[in-house]
Amino acid sequence: MYYLSKIQDTVRISPYMFEDPLEEVVIKTLNETYNGRLDKNLGLLVSVNDLEEISEGKIIMGDGAAYHDVVFNAIFYKPELQEIIKGYIIEISEFGAFVRFGPMDGLIHVSQVTDDYINYDGKRGALIGKESNKVLEEGDSVRARIVAISLKGQTTKETKIGLTMRQVGLGKLEWIESEKKKALPKVSPNKSSNKE
Repeated sequence: MYYLSKIQDTVRISPYMFEDPLEEVVIKTLNETYNGRLDKNLGLLVSVNDLEEISEGKIIMGDGAAYHDVVFNAIFYKPELQEIIKGYIIEISEFGAFVRFGPMDGLIHVSQVTDDYINYDGKRGALIGKESNKVLEEGDSVRARIVAISLKGQTTKETKIGLTMRQVGLGKLEWIESEKKKALPKVSPNKSSNKE
């Protein structure tokens, strides 16, 4: 889930940027410093989008840069347990499928793809249902539910997010559409009645 958070920090502006508009330089510097950083409580910082306050800069002897205290708004993505996500398959392995959703990746273990027994086809790079013949490949769009989260470290490479597609309304988008069509009641053509 995405959140907007207010943060207070001090930003260092190098002397070669003094002639540029201060607000643009501060936002650029904050984005370069924090984008992609992970905070256990706030989640993954996606973007610094606007400033609320910029103090007058202070120059420290021997450095030459200006230091400004700032208050800014940042967008964070923090995955929540039981959250339903929509993403696409970025990699298939014999133990599951990696899904990119928003700024993060998660794993659907083979046991969580469908209720069917799953075979891995290494040449094709696909997971295939034994009885249903459902195929999951790189690039497929899916809907899944977050069932496990471990946010450790400061980057997404150190996080682990477990996903499942073994519930109604989850799975490869084509599978979901197919199930919806099967669930719709059969409509027979209207018989016209001749009243004389």
